Amino acid sequence: MAIPVIDFSKINGTGEERAKTMAQIANGCEEWGFFQLMNHGIPEELLERVKKVCSEYFKLEREETFKNSTAAKTLSYLAGKKNGEKLENVDWEDVITLLDNNEWPSKTPGFKETMTEYRAELKKLAEKVMEVMDENLGLPKGYIKKAFNDGEGDGAFFGTKVSHYPPCPHPELVNGLRAHTDAGGVILLFQDDEVGGLQILKDGQWIDVQPMKNTIVINTGDQIEVLSNGRYKSTWHRVLATPDRNRRSIASFYNPSLKATVAPAPALVVKDDEKINQTYPKFLFGDYMSVYAEQKFLPKEPRFQAATAM
Repeated sequence: MAIPVIDFSKINGTGEERAKTMAQIANGCEEWGFFQLMNHGIPEELLERVKKVCSEYFKLEREETFKNSTAAKTLSYLAGKKNGEKLENVDWEDVITLLDNNEWPSKTPGFKETMTEYRAELKKLAEKVMEVMDENLGLPKGYIKKAFNDGEGDGAFFGTKVSHYPPCPHPELVNGLRAHTDAGGVILLFQDDEVGGLQILKDGQWIDVQPMKNTIVINTGDQIEVLSNGRYKSTWHRVLATPDRNRRSIASFYNPSLKATVAPAPALVVKDDEKINQTYPKFLFGDYMSVYAEQKFLPKEPRFQAATAM
């Protein structure tokens, strides 16, 4: 079983080919919560530069620091005890977050220019993917974007997480990244095309998200689940630590503004004059993030209720 791989260029076509692609994306959102896009419109040359600068940045600015990190020291201590005790509350991950207004790495040549260009392309792709979701859900074009921006304007959050999962001496004792669902909206992942490790939970089984060269993996976050009134699901996923290779992972998050109110789209609650069940509550995204910060690795349903109560 493998997650769907979809040729995104075909949504620009007409007739049967376009309809088939739209249906594949709907299936990816409804049945999987994860799918891979090929021919997504981001230039290959840019993606190759992104790989290069992110790998160089890790070697130059982070690799040595990670060896002295809490995760590395604690794992070494636990392994020495030889009793099989696992490192439960830390991930074997080196990570930084890039925003428009925070401090970026400055020692790696070309990093800022390349990642600025990449982020602009990814944001455009996120908005195209959201328009496809609008259409598949029967919502007006631009509905999800407007909901996330708290109306007109550009208030939505767009962040990029540059992660590396270095070779791990005891992968059986620690997770690369513990199982969780993503808090936000639409996530666009440019994962390592050689080193695997990302898995999703489907029908009670952990399934590998197969590395593929220069595809973008899309996954739906908790807020898309709410907005779609449960038609689209946010999926549990995790990263396994690997013993011998460094895995690179660049995830960009198109999330609601902290001030945005998130609720099921009214059109997905009312059906032919008969109300169907509104499964999900209404809350401020900022309140949800406060709850998520404390409960990221716990079941998601209580998070929705806790955010509503705030």
